[in-house]
Amino acid sequence: MNPVLEVSGLTKQYDGFRAVDGLTFALEEHTATALIGPNGSGKTTTLSMLAGLLRQSSGTIRFNGAGNDPRSTIGFLPQYPNFFPWMTAMEYMELAAGLSGLGSREVRTACEKTLGFVGLGSAGKKRLGGFSGGMKQRLGLAQAIVHRPALLLLDEPVSALDPAGRREVMEMLKELGESTTILYSTHILNDAEEMTDQLLFLRNGQMIEQGPLHEVRKKYGGSGYRVLFADRKAAERFAGAAPWDANADGQAVTISGESVSMEELLRFAAEHSQGITDIGRASIRLEDIFMKVVEKP
Repeated sequence: MNPVLEVSGLTKQYDGFRAVDGLTFALEEHTATALIGPNGSGKTTTLSMLAGLLRQSSGTIRFNGAGNDPRSTIGFLPQYPNFFPWMTAMEYMELAAGLSGLGSREVRTACEKTLGFVGLGSAGKKRLGGFSGGMKQRLGLAQAIVHRPALLLLDEPVSALDPAGRREVMEMLKELGESTTILYSTHILNDAEEMTDQLLFLRNGQMIEQGPLHEVRKKYGGSGYRVLFADRKAAERFAGAAPWDANADGQAVTISGESVSMEELLRFAAEHSQGITDIGRASIRLEDIFMKVVEKP
């Protein structure tokens, strides 16, 4: 299977400053990839080059199957999309659909269907000046997918939403991921864990780590265990008595698998069983991986 996108040596330089420095990666079909890094690491610049809004200084970008019109391959949602307050949602969608290469006969049907998908089916005639921030974010997603792109580029797609709105948009993206390849930047790492197949970590414009989520977790987290308790005091007593590195956090205790085996843990737990409600393996959080990656030399 050929990758949908292949990037090699991608670089963007401004007057001697390299905002993006030699990125190389590929995106397989129907996968979701998270572009992660501190502010100023080059995420937005990278997405802007892939979307054709910026010209790279060097390197290559290859969209497989794009044909003569790459607009039909790519959908893009910038972090701060521009909306025209005098336009209705349908007018805005029709403009976006035309710019994306849709033929005039299919524009209206595609726009109506897409507005319905993002929950704005009844707002087509409303002017954008009266839209809330959440409605605008949904509309921004709608314009990016109206032409059913093979590759969807999203710059912080849920950063402006409240928790309920983030949940709804994440569910939409999961559904889209069944037929579309997605590359998105985000700083909300808990959400990213739910739909990420591959991680790309940037720092100072350079790729400092990349790979499937399970492999990156294994590399930076190793194996570990999580012991749950009925109350906080029981968790703290267990952590204090444990002969290994054990960290109590509320009603849970996490233990590194590098210092103990499951068999040893179960033996100890049998002798200190007061308050234990569950024992299992623990996965390192993406937030913890992020801190380890960006802080490594």
